[in-house]
Amino acid sequence: MTYSVGIFVFDNVEVLDFAGPYEVFTTASRVYGKQNLLSSVTPFEVFTIGQTKESVRARAGLKIDPDFDFKAHPKIDVLLIPGGVVTEVLKDASIINWITTTSKQAQLTASICTGAFLLAKAGLFEGKSATTHWEDINDLRVMFPTLDVKEQMRWVDEGEIVTSAGISAGIDMSLHLLERLMGRDLAIKTAKQMEFDWTENCASIAL
Repeated sequence: MTYSVGIFVFDNVEVLDFAGPYEVFTTASRVYGKQNLLSSVTPFEVFTIGQTKESVRARAGLKIDPDFDFKAHPKIDVLLIPGGVVTEVLKDASIINWITTTSKQAQLTASICTGAFLLAKAGLFEGKSATTHWEDINDLRVMFPTLDVKEQMRWVDEGEIVTSAGISAGIDMSLHLLERLMGRDLAIKTAKQMEFDWTENCASIAL
């Protein structure tokens, strides 16, 4: 089976928030291919999605050309919502509605860093806990007072909804998602291939 991984990108998205998970899932496919030379299966098809196909500028100016837009993109099994400066994104009802609708069709929805604000705005946290960047913990609690916000956790797994702390924590979380979908052996070998020290500090595992 091939899992489609759709990553939302927008103006002022944090680069490592989307690039880290992108690297995890694409590297996992390479590692899998080396281990299974006779298999034609590619575990992950990874692509970016913008509100439109117009270029966006990530935080610090990196230019990104989304592969797809909201109107036309492949079915998404794993929806990833990165963070960054999300002030304007939170105000855009069309983005929030797309997240709400798309998450219902996905097998897993996950946020990185301040992407948790977007999932909260989309109403995905009812009865669930979440985390975000340490610097934004208080703001998340103030904006969404009924949300159980966890601190000092690299990620929080609530089954269909998973959130990570800031920036590099998205790599830790993505390795966890990889383990859930394809097994621990591939996750460990992917982390090794990336020369990344996987930190498995998590909370609220609800599988």
